[in-house]
Amino acid sequence: MARGRTGVEHLLRRAGFGASPEELKSFEDMSTFALLDHLLNFEDQPDDIDSKIGNSAYIGVLARAGGFAPNTNIEDARQRWLFRMIHSSRPLQEKMALFWHNHFATAYSKIVGMVPAALATKMMALKPGELPGPRGQYELFREEGMGSFRDLLIAVAKDPAMLYWLDGRNNTRRLPQENFGREIMELFTMGVGNYTEQDVYAAARVFTGWNLRLVNGPSEPQSYYEYIFIPNNHEPTAKTFTFAIHPDGSKTIPARSAAEGEQDGIDFITALARHPATARRLALKLWNFFVSEVTPPDDATLNAAASVYLQNGTRIAPVVAYLLRSRDFLNPGHYYTRYSWPVEFAVRSVKEVGWNGFSVDTVRAALVGMGQTLFEPPDVNGWELGQGWFSTGGMVARMNYAATLAGNQRFNLARAAADAKGSPDSLVEYFLDRFSAAPYEKGAHDDLLVYAQTGATWTGSDAQVQAKSAGLTRLIVGSSEYQLV
Repeated sequence: MARGRTGVEHLLRRAGFGASPEELKSFEDMSTFALLDHLLNFEDQPDDIDSKIGNSAYIGVLARAGGFAPNTNIEDARQRWLFRMIHSSRPLQEKMALFWHNHFATAYSKIVGMVPAALATKMMALKPGELPGPRGQYELFREEGMGSFRDLLIAVAKDPAMLYWLDGRNNTRRLPQENFGREIMELFTMGVGNYTEQDVYAAARVFTGWNLRLVNGPSEPQSYYEYIFIPNNHEPTAKTFTFAIHPDGSKTIPARSAAEGEQDGIDFITALARHPATARRLALKLWNFFVSEVTPPDDATLNAAASVYLQNGTRIAPVVAYLLRSRDFLNPGHYYTRYSWPVEFAVRSVKEVGWNGFSVDTVRAALVGMGQTLFEPPDVNGWELGQGWFSTGGMVARMNYAATLAGNQRFNLARAAADAKGSPDSLVEYFLDRFSAAPYEKGAHDDLLVYAQTGATWTGSDAQVQAKSAGLTRLIVGSSEYQLV
């Protein structure tokens, strides 16, 4: 399949991280809707990509002294996640994990200031079964990111990384801690304007006693933190809110014994997850993530997506499916109307340019300058999205990364372009077809032609093709047209 601005490629950029030429070829007999079903039903695909780490057919992973340890070394955890994004046969699963990572923004740097590095990494990224302890937050997002949002919220509220990040472990009946109670309403569910300070105080009391305990401490890597409810730390009196908590319209969580107090938090989370404002807010965030950051949805579309969420028991998969099947998503006017996150840009470029002889750790390091380090959002609000990604320094970092990748792959690129070496013009057209940039305007297209034609008389020698292939790749991948998905 030649690259073109088709529905299939649009779907792969939005519901995944783009596609390599080989992946495109494997999908060439699929319609857009058949491919969508394939992506949505990712449980039918193998989840064994970690077993490919170290295989020469895949991007290289840097193993530091002591070996590759993604469960206990945060840099290795970042490498493993990037490796999965590049090679996973379940790209939508990784894309949704990235979405939730920003939605429930949690930074490793705060946690590691309070616990040893190995334990902090386990909280963020532990793969179940590989070491003792509960799954890391990223694995939680992978496993539950398309399921019930209510259940995801409960799991996040009990997540060790979150309990450190928003100080839930310090929330006691004698000194209620408001951070998590505030953010679960403001950022995770209903949004600003739908709650009051009275609600914040009541929410803090709801979660008193939700805490952590250290198991097998202090030895590493066998030790870990796990959630525990401590009845003696729970405030058992009634909590009244300004919005309905129960289906009958009641706004009060009744007094319970301390031993039964954990149910307060579950009742509160259930009410938040089922609130119409939460449904609309999530529908809008998912629209921006999958459909467009440039064009807002009309009220009918937003209300329909919110209704899908509520009618399906707060499950996320039906909402994603609704949006990806919508006429809005398939409208060519919405192609390239999302600003590429640095991680999306870096992963997509590796998939399209190539990775043989390249290291995923080089990708990880380059992302720092672009403004997105995995497991390190700047604050609880997450990263500034949209045009906020494109500071002068961030764009220079993207261009430098494009140059590094293109230079590393120059021999592979030249071999792939062998049939187009007849003229500089044909070489330009080959690379414009190979890479999925937004359509070039005539002036920018002519600039590429000028670059390809500049220099010695064209002979199509190996040296010429290598130099121009790397140069065209650098210019295209580093261009403004390539920063849109």
